[in-house]
Amino acid sequence: MTASPISRRTFIGAAGVTGAGLLIGFSFRTRRAIAADDFSPSGWIHISPDDQVSLAIDKSEMGEGVMTSMRMVLAEELDADWSRIVVAPVPDDPHAWSRRMMTGGSTAIRTSYEMLRNAGAAARSVLISAAAKEWGVAEGECHTESGAVVHTGQGRRATYGSLALAAAALPVPATPTLKDPKSFHLIGTPVKRLDTPFKVNGTAQFGIDVKVPGMLIASILRCPVLDGTIARYDAAKAKAVAGVRHVIELPGIPGTGGGSLPPRTAAGIAVVADTYWQAMTGRRALDVQWAPGANATLDSAGISAKLAQLADGPSVEAKKRGDPAASLSSAARKLTATYEVPYLAHATMEPMNCTAHVRADGCDVWAPTQNQTGAQSVAAQYAGVPTEQVRIHTTFLGGGFGRRAENDFVAEAVQISKAVGAPVKVIWTREDDIQHDFYRPASYHRFSAGIDASGAPAVWTHRIVAPSILARFGPLRDGVDGTTVEGAANLPYDFTNFLCEQTVADLPIPVGFWRSVGSSHNAFVTESFMDELAVALKKDPYQLRHDLLAGSPRHRAVLDLVARKSGWGGPVPAGRARGIAVAEAFGSYVAEVAEVSVAKGRPRVHRVWVAVDCGPIVNPDTIEAQMQSGVVYGLTAALYGAVTWKGGQVEQNNFTDYPMLRMADMPEIEVHILPSTDSQGGIGEPGTPPIAPAVCNAIFALTGKRIRKLPIGTIA
Repeated sequence: MTASPISRRTFIGAAGVTGAGLLIGFSFRTRRAIAADDFSPSGWIHISPDDQVSLAIDKSEMGEGVMTSMRMVLAEELDADWSRIVVAPVPDDPHAWSRRMMTGGSTAIRTSYEMLRNAGAAARSVLISAAAKEWGVAEGECHTESGAVVHTGQGRRATYGSLALAAAALPVPATPTLKDPKSFHLIGTPVKRLDTPFKVNGTAQFGIDVKVPGMLIASILRCPVLDGTIARYDAAKAKAVAGVRHVIELPGIPGTGGGSLPPRTAAGIAVVADTYWQAMTGRRALDVQWAPGANATLDSAGISAKLAQLADGPSVEAKKRGDPAASLSSAARKLTATYEVPYLAHATMEPMNCTAHVRADGCDVWAPTQNQTGAQSVAAQYAGVPTEQVRIHTTFLGGGFGRRAENDFVAEAVQISKAVGAPVKVIWTREDDIQHDFYRPASYHRFSAGIDASGAPAVWTHRIVAPSILARFGPLRDGVDGTTVEGAANLPYDFTNFLCEQTVADLPIPVGFWRSVGSSHNAFVTESFMDELAVALKKDPYQLRHDLLAGSPRHRAVLDLVARKSGWGGPVPAGRARGIAVAEAFGSYVAEVAEVSVAKGRPRVHRVWVAVDCGPIVNPDTIEAQMQSGVVYGLTAALYGAVTWKGGQVEQNNFTDYPMLRMADMPEIEVHILPSTDSQGGIGEPGTPPIAPAVCNAIFALTGKRIRKLPIGTIA
């Protein structure tokens, strides 16, 4: 990892305009390589005369291993020397790029794979052309290997660096010939993460590590009640603390918004000091009285009651097949159930933070952000400068999970820096982080299923009541929030009569994208109700799923694989039981089996088997790690996760009452990757959805008690 940011201007100016090597741009829109003089690329490859290959692309590294995988794809198709490739930091000028600069939705590799292959192949092609021209031989007589072009007949070999200047003068092929995947020697093999050594030895720079000359530190005391305001405060006690330089009032932006500028922020008071400890001490000394406002009566019991009440009201169809109403009416047997899941916080390992320096001629922002384009726009608005005068320096992210796609923490830092006329780093406490999140929405689910006279499942209906994530970005398409119904409207099982419908709950709580988004709750409820249907039909839960997945071969393939690897149907250790679930999320298909015991009402997950089909495999080591990570994240939520409300404020504060899965409770996880040439899916999120239903189905198999409301907690 290089230490200094390479901006688009720097990259093109130093490498392209001066002729110092070969520069090839590539486009996300066309998935093709483009000439260096096309000034709207999505990324660049630069080969310098000293044989160094630099790759710059717009993806944040937040633990998903994206920089290693992207380097693998480029090295494979370019036939580059792996040790000579440098992955540059994310460029600092999102405004100049050809698309929105953002990392999310498990898209990093699947939106870059084809593009990087084409760019690498294009660079390889012009390097071969340059060598053939220099040697006076046919291009077909040359081949590439380990960063060089070779002509075996003449025994000649030229490194890429030695050919870079000549290659830069040649036209870039629009449709270069790609390698046959059968010849891959790097893609598809396990490769250790490039960022691991930096994170182990402490040299990796996360947002919270940023240091800027003259920098001050700020801590913000925010109103604990949703959309509450500041009634009064006395800054004198805070200013009396040694090292405190400023006390700044932040009025906040109320509401659940954030899709359009400005983003939602809580009203608060920032204490700016020389050190973090001084800022926190000054914050604790503040004498503040809040005006709670209209949301002071909001509580979790009322939220649950409202969601249940809305389930009896109007709804919008998300997907319909056949005649579900008539089929239910004529069913020989009917099955109904309701499920409920809570709000969840992201709880990233690195709390929110941002450093900003606002000047008359521009603004610099150092942030662990997933959303560089949004951060740049927000910073420009609050700094009062043109967008192109804002530079976003992306650091490593200590977890993202969708939380760092928001820009409230950027807005606060820019406001404070502008107010005090100095660079300022704002650091959130864990309490700030949990109590001022954009939460995974709570939701309420009502199911009905009908069984016909022959004993076959005939109809499935599912009504979802939840706040909308997408409503803040504009009108919902046909009144449906796709994130609310994903994993439910596209239920893979073969029901001739099917209905999925949605009701939007209007609540004042800010909601956002959480790892696997709608599938995080819909996989739990649909796969749990599918188990209920299996029990009613007296069928094996795996077998019923298998039978109903005839039209969904990728679902069926991972289901069959995980059943086989876990020994489904075979003996289970005494006092334990197994549950199974399957789900698709972000183009990847994952099935999981969980082996569970219950002692004194406390569930313990001992083993988890995972089968995944994500299409063409880049780095199986990363896939395994992300499946394990997804299981841990989903298991934490299933066992413990809940953000609750009382008096308009979040009741949880820290990991004492919003606990994480501990090492002692970590299950053994066995991951199996299904080889696939089907469309490529994401890998950062799909491992999360199946674990909650797999665990809860195992609990039912063991105890006969059905878990219809999360978190699981203690089983009575």
